[in-house]
Amino acid sequence: MNKLSYYLKKYWYAYAFALLCTVVAVIMDMVSPQITKRIIDQVIVGGEVGLLPSLLLMILLIGFGRAIFAYLKELVFDTVSSKIASKLRKRLFNHIQGLSISFFDGNNTGELMSRVKDDVDRIWAAAGYVSMLIFEVVIHTGIALFFMYRLSTSLAIIPTIVLPIVAGLAILMEHKLGKIYEKISEQNAKLNTVAQENLAGVRTVKSFAREKFEIKKFLSHNKQYYELNMKQSKVFIKLYPYFQLITKLLPMIVIFFGGRQVINGEISLGTLGAFTEYSMNIVWPMEMLGWLSNDLAAAFASYKRIKKIFAEEPVIIEQENPVVLEEVKGSIDFENVSLSINGNNILTDISFSLPAGKTIGIMGATGTGKSSIINILQRFYDVTKGEIRIDGVNINELSLKQLRGSISLVMQDVFLFSDTINENVKLGNRDRIKQDEIIEAANLSQASEFIDKMDEGYDTIIGERGVGLSGGQKQRISIARALAKNAPILVLDDSTSALDMETEHMIQKALTQIDATKIIIAHRISAVRNADEIIILEDGKITERGTHETLLEEKGYYYQTYLAQYGDYISSDILARTGSDDREVTICQ
Repeated sequence: MNKLSYYLKKYWYAYAFALLCTVVAVIMDMVSPQITKRIIDQVIVGGEVGLLPSLLLMILLIGFGRAIFAYLKELVFDTVSSKIASKLRKRLFNHIQGLSISFFDGNNTGELMSRVKDDVDRIWAAAGYVSMLIFEVVIHTGIALFFMYRLSTSLAIIPTIVLPIVAGLAILMEHKLGKIYEKISEQNAKLNTVAQENLAGVRTVKSFAREKFEIKKFLSHNKQYYELNMKQSKVFIKLYPYFQLITKLLPMIVIFFGGRQVINGEISLGTLGAFTEYSMNIVWPMEMLGWLSNDLAAAFASYKRIKKIFAEEPVIIEQENPVVLEEVKGSIDFENVSLSINGNNILTDISFSLPAGKTIGIMGATGTGKSSIINILQRFYDVTKGEIRIDGVNINELSLKQLRGSISLVMQDVFLFSDTINENVKLGNRDRIKQDEIIEAANLSQASEFIDKMDEGYDTIIGERGVGLSGGQKQRISIARALAKNAPILVLDDSTSALDMETEHMIQKALTQIDATKIIIAHRISAVRNADEIIILEDGKITERGTHETLLEEKGYYYQTYLAQYGDYISSDILARTGSDDREVTICQ
C-alpha cells in the first residue's frame, strides 16, 4: 500500500474510463479538419453551397461533444489523483508516526514537512493533470498521424521525422532536470527547516538580538535555492526554444511542399487545408512535451524521496502476540540495565526495584542519563543489556499501547498544542476524561489559579507551543495533563523547574495524594526528599542511593547539592536544632 503502483492498479477502471473519454474527445477533434476539407473542396471550390449549413452544424456538434468528454476526462483525473494523494499522504504520515524515536533524531522537521506536503503534491500533479496530458499527447499525436497518412503519405513523412527529434529533446531535458530537481527538493527541505526553527523560536532570536544573523543564515539558504532554480531555468531555456522552433517550422514546411502538390494536381486544396490544420494541431503536443518532462522529472524525484522514508523500519518492534495485562498495578524493576546509542554508553548496570504505589527520586548532574531512564522505560529505545519489568513482565513482551498508556509523563521540554486548555489536558485519554476530572487535575497542579482568571477559562485557546503562557503556567498545564490521564505510573521529568518554591511545595503535597507509582527526576532536593528511595547518577551509573536522611549522612553528591541549594538559609546551628519555624527548614527537613 506504500507504493504508487498499488493506487494506480486500484483505480485502473477510473483511468480506463478517463482514457476512453480522451480517445473520444481527440477523435472528435481530429474529425474537424475532415469537415474543413469538405468545406474547401465541395463548398468553396465545388460551389455546393447547400452543404454549408449541415457541415457547420457538424462542427458545432463536434465541439459540443468534445467539451462533454473533455470535462468527464478532467473530472475523473482530478478526482482519482486527489484520492491517491490523500491516501498516500495519510499512509506516509502514519508510517512516520510509527517510526522509532531514533529516526527523528536523524531527520529534521523541515525535511519531513517537505516530504509530506511538497513531494506528495508533485505526485498528485503527476497522477492528475500531468498523466492526463501525457495520455492526451500520445493519443492526439497517434490519431493525428493516422489522418495525415490517410490524406497524404508523402506529406505525413515530414511530421513522422520531426516527432522522434522532439521526443529525444524531451528525454534529454528530463534527464538533466531530474538531477537538478533532486537538489532543489533537498534545499527546499533545508529552507523549510531554517524558517520553521526561526519562527518557532522567534522569542529566543529576539531576546539574543540575533535577527540579523538569522536573516543572513536564511538568505544564505535562500540564495542556494535561487541558484538551483536558476540552473533549472537555464536548462529549460536552453532546450525549450528548439521545441518552439520545430513547431513553428512544421506548418511552414507542410504548406511549402503541400502547395507544390496542389499546383501539380497531386492533392486537392481541401486536403492541403486539412493537412495544415492537422500539422498545427500536432504542434501543441510537441510543445507540451517539454513542460510534461519538467513536471514528470519533479514527480519522479519526489517519489524516490518518499520511497526512501517508506523503506525505513521502526527499530522498536512489538511482539507478534504481546502480553496484555488485565490490570497494570505499576511495580517497576530495572535489572542490570545498560544503554548504548551510536557507540556511546548512556547507562551502565542500572538496578532498582520500585513497588507499586511507591516513589523513587533520581538526581544527578546534567547529561548523566536521568531522562534516558524514562526513554527506555517507555521503549523509545531498547536496552543494550539487562531487563526492565512492569508487574513482573518484561516490557519487551508488553504491547506498546498498554506500556505507554500506563505511564503519565510530564516532560522536561513542555509541548502544548495550539488548541484549548481543555484539549491539551485531555490529550492522555481524550474520549474518557470528563470535565470534572480536568478541573480536579488543574486544581492539584495549581493550574486553576490562572485558568479561572482567563476570559474563556478552560476553553481558552493557547498559542503554538503554549505561546502567551509563562514557563511555570505551561508546566502546570503539563502536570494537569499527566494527572488527568490517571495512569498507574507517573513520571515527572524536572517538571517543576520553572515554578516558585511555594507553588512547587503545594504541588508536591498534592502528589502525595495520587495513588500511583512515581518516578521523580529533579535537580531540586525539595522535589525528591520525600521519595521512598533516591538514586544519584554519575556518568550513567548509580553512585549513591538511599533515603533523604541516609544520603545526607553519606556527605556525597546529594549532601553537596543540599548545601548548595539551602546553604544560604541554614547554618550548622540551625541544622542541629529541631522544631525550627524557618520556612526552608520546614520544607527541606
